Amino acid sequence: MLSDARQAELLKFAEALADVARSVLIPAHADPETRLEIKPDGTPVTWADKEAERLMRQLITKAYPSHGILGEEFGPQNVDAEFCWVLDPIDGTKSFLSRVPLYVTLIGLRYEGQPLLGLIDQPILDERIVGDGRTARLNGKTVRAAEASLKDAVVVSTDFDNVRRLHKRARWNRLADSVAHTRTWGDGYGHLLVASGRAHVVADPVMNPWDLVPVIPVLKGAGAIVTDWQGGDAVASGNIIAAAPKLHAQVLASLND
Repeated sequence: MLSDARQAELLKFAEALADVARSVLIPAHADPETRLEIKPDGTPVTWADKEAERLMRQLITKAYPSHGILGEEFGPQNVDAEFCWVLDPIDGTKSFLSRVPLYVTLIGLRYEGQPLLGLIDQPILDERIVGDGRTARLNGKTVRAAEASLKDAVVVSTDFDNVRRLHKRARWNRLADSVAHTRTWGDGYGHLLVASGRAHVVADPVMNPWDLVPVIPVLKGAGAIVTDWQGGDAVASGNIIAAAPKLHAQVLASLND
């Protein structure tokens, strides 16, 4: 078990990594001529994704040479280490390319294979939420996931098409018809909204480790229950349902027979 002082040190370092990413993303957001590549899986990547991750990796290697790194753009490095940083420099590249400030930088830290600390940062809106599984703070202020009745809930997701394609057995339409609103304020920003009590449920149908590991300590720190779509382990399944406890149970019941 890590001491509180050690966790505070590591969380402060995570914020330093986010500051470095901001130094790339803020000017890149203002540049309409963003250099773009298409990755083998068909998804876009910009020079800003790569540069932000490169600088974060450089800082980690200098400060903690024994730590591992798992990043979206440059792959795994010593990922079985006791500590492993998990990085997504721009989660929501399509939003970034459209200059819609709902993309985020995600920074997580695994300790002995489990999510320990997480950070979600939106540089243009100047919103940064950090969590350690016990508490969550948005710009320094403690926040909590909000309870709501199902009929009053706001549900956010990254991609409704992926919901229908990947979760054919889930009763998505039944859930959507039962709540106040469903919105695609997705990617990492949707998790920030739920953790800060501004939306109620995040239902992401498919996520990579660099999407999942950073958000779990934030959501749990805000008091949310985090599972996959069937109530199991989100990391193992690669998808997530997160909400305050009573609402989470109602959402799972609505999605599953």
